[in-house]
Amino acid sequence: MTTPRDTPASRRTRANGDGTVYQRKDSRWEAAGYVLAPGNTRKRVRVYGSTRTEALAKLTEKIAASNRGVPIITAQGSLAAYLTYWLENVAVHHLRETTHTRYTAVVHQYLIPGLGRKKLAKLAAKDVRTWLNELRTVCQCCARGIDAGRDPNAQASRRPRCCALGLCCGKRLSALTLAYIHSVLKSALEHAVREEEISRNVARNVRTGTPRPRRFNPLTVDEARQFLAAAHGHRLAALFELALRTGLRKGELLGLRWQDLDLDSGTASIRRTLQRTTSRGLATLPTKTISSERRIALPASCVASLRAHRERQARERDRAGSVRQGGGHVFTRPDGHPIEPATLTRHFNALLREARLRPIRFHDLRHSTATLLLEQGVELVVIKELLGHAHIGVTATVYAHVRLRLQRDAIDLLSQALAKPSESVSEPDDGDDPPPCAASVR
Repeated sequence: MTTPRDTPASRRTRANGDGTVYQRKDSRWEAAGYVLAPGNTRKRVRVYGSTRTEALAKLTEKIAASNRGVPIITAQGSLAAYLTYWLENVAVHHLRETTHTRYTAVVHQYLIPGLGRKKLAKLAAKDVRTWLNELRTVCQCCARGIDAGRDPNAQASRRPRCCALGLCCGKRLSALTLAYIHSVLKSALEHAVREEEISRNVARNVRTGTPRPRRFNPLTVDEARQFLAAAHGHRLAALFELALRTGLRKGELLGLRWQDLDLDSGTASIRRTLQRTTSRGLATLPTKTISSERRIALPASCVASLRAHRERQARERDRAGSVRQGGGHVFTRPDGHPIEPATLTRHFNALLREARLRPIRFHDLRHSTATLLLEQGVELVVIKELLGHAHIGVTATVYAHVRLRLQRDAIDLLSQALAKPSESVSEPDDGDDPPPCAASVR
């Protein structure tokens, strides 16, 4: 009599709905079963493994996800269906909310209209390259009909000016935008490779070129002094001084709480960031990276400004009484609510106009901090820790530029060395000491 133990593994009977597992002629194991697919339908999927256990584990994982209501995208489906699945079930759990919002915009504005009808299994590198070339050369106003629906009687800034008038404005995507769109596609296809939906990531075989880094305009030493002088007496003077002297990001400044500051020891712990999101509005989020969560030293001037700011905030709280609300943020509106990032930008631009400084972005204060520290000879590793960069290579890449003044100083030093070489004073040699040897340089 044959017992279940004596039955070959490939012929054992499994429960209904568990699928089938068998060994192929090429010695690989194949497992097949029905899972949930887009459109509330069911499709048969096949997975492979070098052993029966490996193939069965892969099939069990897909069936478990199907039982949770997550549709399984097969390679026979369109790229648009897979991108939608990837955004809603994969990327949403691994990306910051703001990053996921940008990825969603890229998918719906560029990827789905351009490549969405292609089959995931049949997408080739040639298709990706042709699509990127079209994005690089076609006017986006005309391609997407941005101006077609605008009211001709609206304000001048919102009137039709491109495809609606038959006059192309020639708006092209920048190299940075093209590289970002390409990176989103690579990320989506990379996950499809990990799920064994496709065998290779064809987007990795397409080169978009290295875009030039974005130019920024850091403040000079004189401009920085002028900025601090103009900020003196402003309600948010402590914020502007902290931004310029420590290089904190806008969200990190607005997310600071009094419990994060130790004014006695002169330190600040950066633990969170405040940003406006699509789903939750003004929300507190984790820092940009793990390295961004850091502890920094505060200059003495910033400690004094923060103490004065705390006293001002206490007076505002006493005047407001029970009406005032807040969550312990360092920088708030007069009513105690957190400050909107857009509101801070308006205050900053008004301060620049008051100081008669050239217009720059608020983030350029962070660049100014790093540039001024470099000009003072501070090591890159110290700047990296202060700014909270993940790797020192990021600091070296972003701030590899040297101001013209530093270049001139370096050239002048070289010119002096070549024009007037230093003459060593020779001492009388009694013949007892050995001749000097040049130290080896590695």
